[in-house]
Amino acid sequence: MGVVDSILRQHRWELDERRRFLAELESLAQRLRRDAHRLHQEIEEESGAGRLLRQSGAPYPVFVEPLIERGRQLERSIAEINTQIPEAREAVAVAEQQVRLCEATQMQRGGKPPLGAGRALRSRRVRRAVAFPRYAPYFGS
Repeated sequence: MGVVDSILRQHRWELDERRRFLAELESLAQRLRRDAHRLHQEIEEESGAGRLLRQSGAPYPVFVEPLIERGRQLERSIAEINTQIPEAREAVAVAEQQVRLCEATQMQRGGKPPLGAGRALRSRRVRRAVAFPRYAPYFGS
């Protein structure tokens, strides 16, 4: 395994990790939104029960206030995650670009084509050769 192969493996690993992190963030945001929705429904139910108790003289904010605070905390967490998701998407895009660059470098140096990249790289080479014939890479014998 050469240096280019090692670098390519490293970039692919980083890409996989960043994709995994992005998927986990999106999953967490979705779960927190569901929790916030359920909590909102629970607050509505408790507030309704509180009105009945209030008529009998019992204070309802005692058991509704913690639910409201939990809802605020969920909203803060959701907002924080929503700011992290675009950053994570950008990191995935950068990692994908690095992998494509390493794959192209490997192909140019005469290495074996990376899995799944052969057709895309060939079509890019043809487009590049047509667009810039003077600077087209020479592949052949």
